[in-house]
Amino acid sequence: MPSLRAVKSFVAAAKYQNFTRAAEALCVTQAAISRQIRELEASLGVSLFKRAGRAVELTEAGTIFYDAAYLSFVNIAQAAQRIQNSDKRKQELTICCSPAFSAFWLSARLPGFFAANPDIDVSVVTTNNFLQMEPGVHPDIFINKVSDPREGYHSIPLFYDLIYPVCSPLYLKQNPEINDLEVLQNQTLLNLSPYGRSQIAEHVDWGVWFSSQGIDIDIGLGGDRHVFNANDYNMLIQMVLNHQGVCLGWHQLVSPMIEQGWLVRIGEAEAVYREKSHYLTYSESRQDNEAFRTFKEWFLGCIADEQTSVVPLEKIAKASN
Repeated sequence: MPSLRAVKSFVAAAKYQNFTRAAEALCVTQAAISRQIRELEASLGVSLFKRAGRAVELTEAGTIFYDAAYLSFVNIAQAAQRIQNSDKRKQELTICCSPAFSAFWLSARLPGFFAANPDIDVSVVTTNNFLQMEPGVHPDIFINKVSDPREGYHSIPLFYDLIYPVCSPLYLKQNPEINDLEVLQNQTLLNLSPYGRSQIAEHVDWGVWFSSQGIDIDIGLGGDRHVFNANDYNMLIQMVLNHQGVCLGWHQLVSPMIEQGWLVRIGEAEAVYREKSHYLTYSESRQDNEAFRTFKEWFLGCIADEQTSVVPLEKIAKASN
């Protein structure tokens, strides 16, 4: 193992890209920083910095080492904070879900959970790549469409996908004829692309959705219709709210905005995917943890109220036992 003091000096130098500023941050001399870096480079057998006057830049090896070293220090700091706060008897849960589920479902409901459970802290990690978590990240709970439990985890089915077109009330007022699917397909379609989302099951875009309605359309580039593609669902919803076009709405994500009058559903056409569910996947090591049991009971209770819920009532009962 390299000297931790040398690694600390390296991380500071890489962060500030300047040995003098790193020395000031660590309350040591610049000569001490330079000496620690030289010792670390000698230990690793590679150059970690490209030196250009007073400024420094990381080499390829330096970048690799910095990513690992910085994350390690973050993990140490977080562990120390948890230990320091242990006397406060705070309970913690880490939840991993997609950015869209976090923004449109969790954020609207978590305030109620916090109000009822002020002694439980919740951390949320968002990703669309659930099969490859960053080193050191070990969520207690996953909310996603990966149906097979990973080792040491157990899954409970939550809800299936119900998907229908949505737009803003103003856009519908300006284009009242879009309730007809033949007219809708020629509108500005805001399309969720699969780029970077290969591990999300059953990707549905406008082409797939229209096909479920018996209509074949080409949403590729160069066609006659105006299609905007993005792999960020949050961005698409924001464009819909800004009256820029029509987007597919996943019921569990958009229903609160429909209830508040921010969005409106277009027509009665919908695509239903009952054969595949979203899941609450949790670490079996946490199943007897009081904070987890409290959150699971609250969460499954919320899901049971959803139109697309597939959570059996006995699951709710077990959560409270």
